[in-house]
Amino acid sequence: QSLGLSITDEQIREMEANLDNIDFKMAAEEEKKLRHDVMAHVHTFAHCCPKAAAIIHLGATSCYVGDNTDLIVLRDGFNLLLPKLARVISRLADFAEKYADMPALGFTHYQPAQLTTVGKRCCLWIQDLCMDLQNLERARDDLRFRGVKGTTGTQASFLQLFEGDHSKVEELDRLVTAKAGFKRAYMVTGQTYSRKVDIGVLAVLASLGASVHKICTDIRLLANLKEIEEPFEKDQIGSSAMPYKRNPMRSERCCSLARHLMTLVMDPLQTAAVQWFERTLDDSANRRVCLAEAFLTADIILTTLQNISEGLVVYPKVIERRIRQELPFMATENIIMAMVKAGGNRQDCHEKIRVLSQQAAAVVKQEGGDNDFIARVRADPYFSPIHKQLESLLDPSSFTGRAPQQVAKFLKEEVRPALIPYQSKMGGKIELAL
Repeated sequence: QSLGLSITDEQIREMEANLDNIDFKMAAEEEKKLRHDVMAHVHTFAHCCPKAAAIIHLGATSCYVGDNTDLIVLRDGFNLLLPKLARVISRLADFAEKYADMPALGFTHYQPAQLTTVGKRCCLWIQDLCMDLQNLERARDDLRFRGVKGTTGTQASFLQLFEGDHSKVEELDRLVTAKAGFKRAYMVTGQTYSRKVDIGVLAVLASLGASVHKICTDIRLLANLKEIEEPFEKDQIGSSAMPYKRNPMRSERCCSLARHLMTLVMDPLQTAAVQWFERTLDDSANRRVCLAEAFLTADIILTTLQNISEGLVVYPKVIERRIRQELPFMATENIIMAMVKAGGNRQDCHEKIRVLSQQAAAVVKQEGGDNDFIARVRADPYFSPIHKQLESLLDPSSFTGRAPQQVAKFLKEEVRPALIPYQSKMGGKIELAL
């Protein structure tokens, strides 16, 4: 109307008055008859708005309705997920800060490695989720509107409506895009926006799924080690047959759903590959499933992970015991250096330690006993020059390197600033119904 088409204020008021007056029964009957969902609703809307019937859907196509709506929904879906992801990061950041200094046995290949700290390990999880936060923000911000493009993307019908005035067609495209809350529209489209857009959307959600799967797998492994557990309610039952079980079922649920989320990106990949020329309709039914499922799956995964991160339980004594089992072997280099400083010969010391460590390993592996390497060192007169230093040489905090400092710097400089846009939505704990 503002660009000069013959549309009356009365027609506009009639449509506005009937925005929520939707006769779904009539729409269903129309769709059954017409076999076309958009036209079924055009007819239903026209029935409510007889004065505006002539100009409803004027110059438009079904994808003007459907695709533009999908882009709005995708954008709004990201806006729902982002605060939830930020809350998970915030909860884990608090956990990492609390346990930044607590030494823990590190693992590579799931074999004992150098020490880390409980908080530093958590920062590995947080860093992945921060990447996901950036990816989701970028994917949302990269979305454009399809806009007003017509049946094959040429805007021919609108050019005809405006009697060949290209500037008015371009202005209509700009106005509708702005009204939908988008800064830009795709400059060229077929009948649909490029289905590669859907690939980008589901790729970042699949990547989030991979992050969550890794985090929750770590928690499941730590639960087996009895070092860290997810929340476990007072009356919760771990197994119907084994009353003692404390299964990490929340983490298992996240892993299960994350695998599903990761697979969904295959749908838009294949859909984009088979879009003939300006479009073919075999994209539609697939997209109605995979796009919705991806956002819903990501949503419940984040809800569950928030619940986990708000109730993580740490068992320091178990962590300390595992360190005591492995640290003596890790301290051998420190012992050698201390002996050399005390006047010993490195080669002689190395051989002594090799023999004693093999004996201690045999006790652990063959007899199932505790690591008695340090007791053997204390009992050997050769090491008497450093017997008083053994406690300090075995202080776990001296084996964690800069882990505490890394945690503090990472949280201060990277994590907390990334959460600032979501500060107003950080409150409230999550309780899972099931």
